Amino acid sequence: MKNFALGAALASASLIAPFTANAATEIQFWHAFTGRLGELVDQQVKDFNASQDQYEVVATNKGNYSETLNAGIAAFRAGEQPDILMVFEVGTATMMAAKGAIKPVYQVMEDAGVDFNPDDYIGAVKGYYTTTDGKMLSLPFNSSTPVLWVNRDMLDEAGVAKDAPLTTWEDVGKVLDQLKASGVDCPMTTAWQSWIQLENLSAYHNVPFASQENGFAGLDAKLEFNGPVQVKHIQTLGDWAKKGEFVYKGRRNEGGADFRAGTCALFTESSAGYAGIKSEAKFNFEVHPLPYWGDVDGAPQNTIIGGASLWVMSGKEDSHYKGVAEFLSYLSSPEVQAKWHQDTGYLPITKAAADLTREQGFYDANPGTDVAVKQMTANAPTENSKGIRLGNFDQIRGIIDEELEAVWAGDKTAQDALDNAVERGNQLLRRFEQANR
Repeated sequence: MKNFALGAALASASLIAPFTANAATEIQFWHAFTGRLGELVDQQVKDFNASQDQYEVVATNKGNYSETLNAGIAAFRAGEQPDILMVFEVGTATMMAAKGAIKPVYQVMEDAGVDFNPDDYIGAVKGYYTTTDGKMLSLPFNSSTPVLWVNRDMLDEAGVAKDAPLTTWEDVGKVLDQLKASGVDCPMTTAWQSWIQLENLSAYHNVPFASQENGFAGLDAKLEFNGPVQVKHIQTLGDWAKKGEFVYKGRRNEGGADFRAGTCALFTESSAGYAGIKSEAKFNFEVHPLPYWGDVDGAPQNTIIGGASLWVMSGKEDSHYKGVAEFLSYLSSPEVQAKWHQDTGYLPITKAAADLTREQGFYDANPGTDVAVKQMTANAPTENSKGIRLGNFDQIRGIIDEELEAVWAGDKTAQDALDNAVERGNQLLRRFEQANR
């Protein structure tokens, strides 16, 4: 009996061994998506895994953007880093300064022999994640830009004409007066107030957010978002808040739930809000370009990207990097990228994906879904509008949030709040500069 049992065990082992030897290489991918976006990422991973048998990508949510970045840093220090880490755009300077922690995407692709041309990617997206000589450090993945979402039913009920313009902030002010007068409790709210109401505001009006090309040209950059255009805009929002026309919901995207529930009429948010709004909204909605101030020369310029890119972590075996290269190449393919763009509202990161989406008739069937693409690509980016690359920027955003909240509460003027945010933020920039000389 014992001999039979031993023989059976050996036979089982012999059957298992070949499969173990040829097991697919596991690629760990940490991301920050939940809800509908998490489902769509999971499907991308599932489809890639089904398309080949050499690699198995395992996607894991690690919390929000900040939490995911912190988890990746902690894991690297412990020698337990994933192969791929999603990092939001404000973490770009931090990742670039993390010497030895990353393997640049261009190097990953080159070593794996994968056909890779950075020029295939949309310029306004590509430029944020490349070196000054055009080498791509991380792969653009979920790139978005802010737009104005409109609850058409609420505007109709308030008597706002269908052709009433929402092009400029001056136009928006008139509509907000009408909405409030009709009894609307939440005429307008916003998500990601620093990103939309200061960072993109600055780029859209071609004024600096910081010196040194918003940090692209050197670590000695200084914050400059307390200029006349920014002060005027924040003070106007503060005045609207006093009248109950601008309702602050929170620092991230807390206002999204209110808009999707049909309780807020206007909502400035990422173009990627499309996925949630399309699936949850029980009302007619529209997407408009982000408004601009009509009295600012040169506006509108172009908005800048938000979202995240995929960074490849160092310290892995060559077999892993070959799998990473195949997965990143798969994500960038026209068919996969076009579907991602159409499902989520994120920008198509490649020209081919944008062309395919247009050829498939998606923009014609879904008016407004091309607004973000046009807004980003209408003008060539300037030194003020190509993006922001500053150290400790996540913490600086926290300071900006605190100061803006004081304006919305009526405790500070816009000038005082922005002056204070610049002074406090510059202290963090100097610390980052000293630590990374």
